Amino acid sequence: MTAGPAVAGQVRRKLRLGVVATAVASVLALLCCVGGAGAFLLTELGGDEDDPKLAALNCDPAYQVNLTGDMPRFAEYGERQLRNAAVIIKVGQDMKLPARGWVIALATAMQESALRNLANSTVPASLALPHEGVGADHDSLGLFQQRPGWGSVEQRMTPSYTARKFYQKMVQVPNWQQRPLTVVAQRVQVSAYPDAYAKHEELAGRIVDALAGGAARTVEIAGKAVCDAAAGDRIAASGWTAPLPGGVVSGFRTTARPSHHGVDLAASKGTPIHAASAGRVLVARCDPDRSGRKDCDRDGWPNKGGCGWFVDILHAGGFITRYCHMVERPRVVPGQSVAAGEVIGLSGSSGNSSGPHLHFEVHKNGDRSSNGADNPVPFMRKRGAPLGETE
Repeated sequence: MTAGPAVAGQVRRKLRLGVVATAVASVLALLCCVGGAGAFLLTELGGDEDDPKLAALNCDPAYQVNLTGDMPRFAEYGERQLRNAAVIIKVGQDMKLPARGWVIALATAMQESALRNLANSTVPASLALPHEGVGADHDSLGLFQQRPGWGSVEQRMTPSYTARKFYQKMVQVPNWQQRPLTVVAQRVQVSAYPDAYAKHEELAGRIVDALAGGAARTVEIAGKAVCDAAAGDRIAASGWTAPLPGGVVSGFRTTARPSHHGVDLAASKGTPIHAASAGRVLVARCDPDRSGRKDCDRDGWPNKGGCGWFVDILHAGGFITRYCHMVERPRVVPGQSVAAGEVIGLSGSSGNSSGPHLHFEVHKNGDRSSNGADNPVPFMRKRGAPLGETE
């Protein structure tokens, strides 16, 4: 298998290198419940996720992708690339694979070839076949940059063939639906850049939604695709899940609480809190209260200040999720990679809190300040993991 995308030119090489997020400490105030922890900014590759077409898209598990119809518009890719994406999805549908597999396959092809069917300057026969660019990475060809062991030159230059071969190997990865996208993709591709696939997950999910009737919002339950039902260890095809099943008891920036930059979810003390998506832990510690005390191992009270025991996680696309008021020290540490649905702690009432619950925040563009805060309710609903609305 190739050790990277066979795409010639400086532009693609730069994309290969743009993998690692950078963290810069600053002295901004913590958002949760008028806390006092320092915040910092991060940079990460991502796109504009406020596409009005996607916001209005309904979820239809029976929707069949159209290979010849009009393609939706994405700033990152042109029509030809989106038609290749449609082929990848159609093959997954024909193989009756869950939509999570389509997202994984798309993210892989996005990294390997930027969704272009690539010939190779070192494989002359490939240049005589229809192609959308020329690479020079070993003898790799096509959307998934497959080497000779995957098939003939003509086969590897046929998008539907290469997609099928990818899926056939993907389903051999144990527990592939529950594992992080980058782990599954790496098991198939054996790339020299194993972490590079993760940054494409968010956009891959949006493309699947646009081409396949909101399918990234589905989760497999008893072998059936169900819309908007991801919670806990049930992961939507988008790669997201609700952190716990409790409903919203206090909303985002309400009239009564305009500085409430997240939502409070009902939860009894000791309820497992799940990572909403795969990512890297940024913070896992006790947040000082208004008096500078770090006494999170007891219940807090209103106006105490601070988030109590809390965790921040950075996800693909530059999104950050925050989980506050845990009952005890989190089960994760800074720098740790976590899978979607992994238990990161237990709900409680530490910090600025009037009773057991989970304060949950979502931030965009790697910005942990109030400027980056986004309403978690519509955000999670669009990813098939509605808060407190699961079946």
